[in-house]
Amino acid sequence: MSLAAAMAEPPPAANDARFMRLAFQLGRRQRGNTWPNPAVGAVLVKDGVIVGRGWTQAGGRPHAETEALRRAKEQAKGATLYVTLEPCSHHGKTRPCADAIIKAGVARVVSALEDPNPEVAGKGHRRMTENGIAVDVDLCADDAVRTHAGHIRRVRDARPHVLLKLAVSADGKAGLFGRKPAAITGEAARTRVFQLRAECDAILVGIGTVLADDPALTCRLPGMFERSPVRAVLDSSLRAPIASGVVATVRETPTWVFASRSASKKAEEVLRDKGVEVFRVGGRKGRLDLAQVLKTLAKRGITRLMVEGGPTVAAAFVDAGLVDEFALFRGPKVIGGEGIDAIENMSLDEVTQGMRHSTTEEIGDDSLEFFERA
Repeated sequence: MSLAAAMAEPPPAANDARFMRLAFQLGRRQRGNTWPNPAVGAVLVKDGVIVGRGWTQAGGRPHAETEALRRAKEQAKGATLYVTLEPCSHHGKTRPCADAIIKAGVARVVSALEDPNPEVAGKGHRRMTENGIAVDVDLCADDAVRTHAGHIRRVRDARPHVLLKLAVSADGKAGLFGRKPAAITGEAARTRVFQLRAECDAILVGIGTVLADDPALTCRLPGMFERSPVRAVLDSSLRAPIASGVVATVRETPTWVFASRSASKKAEEVLRDKGVEVFRVGGRKGRLDLAQVLKTLAKRGITRLMVEGGPTVAAAFVDAGLVDEFALFRGPKVIGGEGIDAIENMSLDEVTQGMRHSTTEEIGDDSLEFFERA
């Protein structure tokens, strides 16, 4: 066997997995900042050396593959590309990544997952194979499904992936008697919440939270404010005060309000004049149709939604079967029997028992548990 032939052989499976894990790490750099496109990572390797790295840029383009090719330049010829999602094959605002890969002379592509988008759906893999590129699919596929859950959910179900964030005391309470807020977790946990927000496209609360707490719903970490998600508010009667934080700062961070079709047109006009986008959706008995809310968000490009409302909003999403993932923060304090439950009229243990526990993080005196739809 010639030296050139030996060098063209694919690396061992262990190296494939190692480089793919790096691609996932790169893609996560922009998660929450690329919608409506998925946050993809890509790594180009030649002779065991990384010659190019890329990740989807803010706003969804350039794509990860073309960024990696740009950095690799002529070294991309004969290299192996590791990518967390199938390279696109359709013409949009940029040329197809599959064509760029072919033109660059890449010898092999290791793709974690076929893109469920009907405009791609195997066409990118097929085009590269037809042009002499060796294509391997499904390496670390489970990780890819988890990483690209928002993109997959939006394409398949026309709604975002829903992450419900809850904070509960040691005895499972979310607040004090009379729905008064309580300090449940410490500063480190609050920092982790900001990080979660930065990884989501939008964050949703009910009007009750806006009226009671006047939250900013932004990423208040150094250098992270611009990664704050779109703020969505369920406000069937359009009661959001123009002086509230989510309205007053709308020029800095977008706010979208969802109202019933019968809500005041004058109130809508006032909010729109301030820069708020107002969406009318159906509903009954003062409750908005959450399925319509999610469908509207998906149409606007939202792929990952973090629900951070109170017990009533949490219960509404759980009851509608619209929660894909829980982020459950647990603090060491005890509130007592008069405190309010995290999910209105529901047992937290019963809800989480119906899901699959994925990971646990220790955050100072607090903990963070993730549960996924089984």
